[in-house]
Amino acid sequence: MRLLNKDKINKALTSKIVDARVAQVFNSFDKVLVTSSFGTTSAVLLHIISRIKPDCPIYFIDTGYHFKETINYKNRLTRLLNLQVITLKPDPSRHMTTQVQQMWSKDPEICCAINKNEPLRNIKTEYNVWVSGLIGYQSSYRNSLRILEEQSDILKFYPLIDWNKSLVDEYLENHGLPFHPLVDKGYHSVGCTHCTVPGLGRSGRWADSPKTECGLHN
Repeated sequence: MRLLNKDKINKALTSKIVDARVAQVFNSFDKVLVTSSFGTTSAVLLHIISRIKPDCPIYFIDTGYHFKETINYKNRLTRLLNLQVITLKPDPSRHMTTQVQQMWSKDPEICCAINKNEPLRNIKTEYNVWVSGLIGYQSSYRNSLRILEEQSDILKFYPLIDWNKSLVDEYLENHGLPFHPLVDKGYHSVGCTHCTVPGLGRSGRWADSPKTECGLHN
């Protein structure tokens, strides 16, 4: 698939419903990486994958700074959808350094690199395409992404990138899926406790900083 014209592939994928997009990628690649933050929109993609590829491992990065509501939500969706969740954690000593130095306030880029990017780095080398639930309406950067993007080391597949909030809410309601418990408290996007406050879109993430992404997807 790397040898084909990505514009042509994106055009073909755009014309398909999300289920068909996901199925095509699983049928086209034998090494498909799926990650989930178990955030406010995560249940949509997890539900789709649970029906198309029920034995697919779902990697969850436990930064050590998640809201307890996120961990509870992860456990609830894991049971509900019978997910095969694999938890990745940062190096204990490096994580402790971020905790002692409160690095989320001094240098959030390094904090994210240690607690989110490094745990996934070695796993990524085992796969040739990475499926992620990013959605375009969440930020201007995400709105610029196409369904299939190529990074330096892996293909990125965003099957929900052209969805909007209404579609997400309708899908969750129509399939009887639970909303993240922090949604009712005004959180539209949920990350680590130190760097997340209530807000629309991703405005509550790193609210006092120009930072908008953790670094996994940009």
